Amino acid sequence: MGSGIQSVARALSVFDVLAQARTELPLHEIAERLMLPKSTVHGLISTLKDFGYVEQNPFTSKYKLGLRLFEMGSIVALGWDVRTVAAPFIQNLLDEMHETVHLVILDKNEVLYIDKRETSESLRIASQVGMRLPAHCTGVGKVLLAYNSTAKLEEVIAEKGLQGYTKSTITSQGDLTKHLQVIRECGYAIDNEEYMDSLKCVAAPIREQGGKVVSAISLSGPISRMQGDRFEKAIELVTQTAVKISNALGYRDPSDKSRKFG
Repeated sequence: MGSGIQSVARALSVFDVLAQARTELPLHEIAERLMLPKSTVHGLISTLKDFGYVEQNPFTSKYKLGLRLFEMGSIVALGWDVRTVAAPFIQNLLDEMHETVHLVILDKNEVLYIDKRETSESLRIASQVGMRLPAHCTGVGKVLLAYNSTAKLEEVIAEKGLQGYTKSTITSQGDLTKHLQVIRECGYAIDNEEYMDSLKCVAAPIREQGGKVVSAISLSGPISRMQGDRFEKAIELVTQTAVKISNALGYRDPSDKSRKFG
């Protein structure tokens, strides 16, 4: 193996040792279990600690797995859970509208596409699962920002900025804040050529059991097809689909008086 690959393998072995121990371990014991020099293990752990994957107890100096691993595991679990539950619903949306459907989450202050169902129409959206896009200029991204905290919005702007991609992109924090308020009031977001010219989409939030918005769904297509009555239908179907997925995840709208219990 090359030295780079060997370093990655050794770092992953540190995770295995700490996971199997199920408790904090001192440096020398980790080195013994890995049968590596303490200096080598110290270098590995120092790097992992810098990125939050390993934590050191300030009182005992022992090491344990870090919260970053939990965060990443939660993202993966959430993404796959939402994707599995949403699959039949987004397929129905595709069959009904014959436009591209996306399912996304917010990860590392960007929109991460975790599923896509593509139309058979000749004009299609150039996207793929695993793709990342800015949040401030995409329908799904604006939905996820709208239902997040002000602190998170400021964090996204500080880290990613508000780059202009078209003449319609919102590049002012004040304008974006007002726009997100409108999204919360109407329950959906529209990307009207904000990321790409001639592209229009509508997006809606997906909630988990506790009511937190954890994902978003969108229907995207050329602006030539996404207008008039057809676009109004798209808004209706996307918001309905988002509600159905949310319900399948266990969410129940507390304002829905039609639900009876007991």
